[in-house]
Amino acid sequence: MSRPALLDLLPDGVAVADPDVLAAYRNDHAQFCPSGTPAVLVRARSVDDVVTTLRWAHANRVPVVPQGARTGLSGAANAIDGGVLLCLEKMDRVLEVDTEEQLAVVQPGVVNARLAATVAEHGLYYPPDPGSRDISTIGGNVATNAGGMCCVKYGVTADFVRGLQVVLADGRVLRTGRRTAKGVAGYDLTRLFVGSEGTLGVITEITLALRPATQRPLTAVAFFATPADACRAVAHHLGAGHRPSVLEFMDRPTVDAVSAMADLGFPDDLGAVLIAQSDVGAGAPEELRAFELSARACGATDVVVADDPAEGELLMRARRLVGHAQERLGATLVDDVCVPRRRLAELVEGVARIAEAHGVLMSCAGHAGDGNMHPTVIFDKSDPAQAAAAERAFEEIMRLGLDLGGTITGEHGVGVLKREWLARELDETALWTHHQLKNSLDPRGILNPGRVFG
Repeated sequence: MSRPALLDLLPDGVAVADPDVLAAYRNDHAQFCPSGTPAVLVRARSVDDVVTTLRWAHANRVPVVPQGARTGLSGAANAIDGGVLLCLEKMDRVLEVDTEEQLAVVQPGVVNARLAATVAEHGLYYPPDPGSRDISTIGGNVATNAGGMCCVKYGVTADFVRGLQVVLADGRVLRTGRRTAKGVAGYDLTRLFVGSEGTLGVITEITLALRPATQRPLTAVAFFATPADACRAVAHHLGAGHRPSVLEFMDRPTVDAVSAMADLGFPDDLGAVLIAQSDVGAGAPEELRAFELSARACGATDVVVADDPAEGELLMRARRLVGHAQERLGATLVDDVCVPRRRLAELVEGVARIAEAHGVLMSCAGHAGDGNMHPTVIFDKSDPAQAAAAERAFEEIMRLGLDLGGTITGEHGVGVLKREWLARELDETALWTHHQLKNSLDPRGILNPGRVFG
């Protein structure tokens, strides 16, 4: 690979080959995912920078790894030996907020929380809110079809993407979708690129649907003696037709980890908690009363409704501390299985058995309203025996999720970490279709090779 060739094609400062700088961009947050030594880092500032990079890489058959803020948990942004890292974090402008059409047009490097705050100033609301919302970018959210805590009511990232600008592997620029609320002309190419993890094209602009700002939510927390009871309450409540704006689960190890960082005031004898929110204004107390009835019908030992919205915000901040709290205890291997809600209890009971069988510390939290749990193995990565046990436990959780009729990833993506498991989830024809789509859009295989599937 001729590094100077690409360096000379781009504006000063856009491409660098300094080994120390390259090392800082080699990895995302995933464990057990190898990363190579890249030759060049391109910190794109414009669509032209992306076009130039891909045209060159396509002509020279050089692999390109698209990156955002590298907050991912599946290794999809990890470097490849001799390849180009194409980082989009500097393309971070909110290009437009259209209040009449209730949409925003953004570049991929815009941080999720910043977008939410920007549109809130216009009386609008962007619901997808992954746990990493303060640091993850919209481009990365689109690449993995991220979800978050509000998915139970509002849906995932894909439900809000109206259109995209995508640079294809050979440098051509593609526009997908439209600004209108409806439109079914042609294939749904927008949905094709959402969740594709940088394997089909590089997203350089996103048109997003917005919603009117919601009422400030009210929050309730229910305490349970066992995690299984909490999971049964989820199925009971949603099965009765209720739809809270948030329905989150934390088991006892998770609560203990968070309590070391924040005083939650929770009872000492709990086995799990559910946090529910309602954002329907005057109807919120009635919605939370229905949640309380479901929780008590499934064995809740107590249910507390926060009268003050500020108290609810404290509870939600505690839920968002989970990842940081777990990392304080050791290295983390975060799973992302999603199962039918009626089988959540079987999932959490199975996770406990797996943790005991492998002698590992495991914490489980997640978006219970979607059936999407994040069992997390916490271990000392300097201890080979612990690391091996953590990896085995992680894989058994994925197998359990599939056995329960679920999926290996609800929102984190496949990347490198779960690549081998995708073949177990999809049938032969589905895998063939994936390969055909990849070959059509990236015939030389330069875009994120070896990610999602081999």
